[in-house]
Amino acid sequence: MTKKESVTLVGTPCHIIATAKMEHYPEILGDSPVDFKLGLFCMENFSHSYLKEFLKNENIEMDDINQFRVEKGHLWAYLNDGDVFKVPLSKAKVCMRKNCQVCMDYTSELADLSVGSVGSAPGWSTVIARTEKGLKTLLKAESEGYIEIKPIKQSSISLLEKLANKKKKENKEEIKKRESVARPVLYRRYINDAEFREEVISCQFNDLKADVVDVGSCVLCGACYYVCPENIISIEDRKPQLKGTCPPECNLCYVACPRTYLSQQVLHRDLDQKPLGDYLKIVSARAENSDGQDGGVATAILSYILDEKITDEVIVVDKMDENPWKPEAILTSSAEDVKKAAGTKYSAAPVFKVLKKNYEDSKKEVS
Repeated sequence: MTKKESVTLVGTPCHIIATAKMEHYPEILGDSPVDFKLGLFCMENFSHSYLKEFLKNENIEMDDINQFRVEKGHLWAYLNDGDVFKVPLSKAKVCMRKNCQVCMDYTSELADLSVGSVGSAPGWSTVIARTEKGLKTLLKAESEGYIEIKPIKQSSISLLEKLANKKKKENKEEIKKRESVARPVLYRRYINDAEFREEVISCQFNDLKADVVDVGSCVLCGACYYVCPENIISIEDRKPQLKGTCPPECNLCYVACPRTYLSQQVLHRDLDQKPLGDYLKIVSARAENSDGQDGGVATAILSYILDEKITDEVIVVDKMDENPWKPEAILTSSAEDVKKAAGTKYSAAPVFKVLKKNYEDSKKEVS
């Protein structure tokens, strides 16, 4: 696809991995418009429909909820009337999407900046700067008054590492369990770029369906929908579907998917031994003038990115007005839209769908 405006993508580890693949294979997938990756900490995501049913059994409706939180081993729902409902994650796991059980990335290791609440005091966020671009943005956002930062305690880093290691260990065991019954889990295979290209050269949507969708590894990110040059992939609430015939030798959906093979040039295998991945700096941060979650840091950094035109637009996940807490990705250049979308949704959203719509709209404008 032709690169138009530059974009910051806010997403979970699987979204960030898909973006990293698009950046790494421009000769196959075209230039990616994503110039900045703001990753979120993520232990698991929930099915919106399963979560809705789960809460209904507890006599809680989605439109009664003001905020969700996942912390201290519980799922918390803060209700509009001031009440708080909490349930152990072990019980709430019936709502968890199966693809989360094979993900070994807790802190979005391939992002420019990673943000989450774990490791910082209430009202603060933990921010991990992983690239020079990310570190420069973090420090400039502080110097311009968008955020306040302070050093983070080693004990807090140790806690973060403990949780990251827990996810890696438990999900590696799940990967082994699935593969023991011949259900392939491809994305952590040891493979280099040459082997990757050879492996995927003839893989089309039917292979993606067999290797990822049908075995419960699809993250519902929309990358396959975005890169499809024929516009024959549909992705709605649950699974990507093919609405036509793939042209000969087209393998773009398979290449872009974050749950197919990842070469070591995209995801270094030594990261499996590093709880938090590679990074340059870890701090605690907050934004006093922001209403966002955990100190409003992600919202404040996005506002800085837009104000300073580091990228032209950002992708954030808002929730649908007509379907409470149903996540919906939006592409915007408005800081007000970013503030409105503040807060974690804890359900999967096909974030790349809005990039496709933007691309199609730009083509219409040109013609």
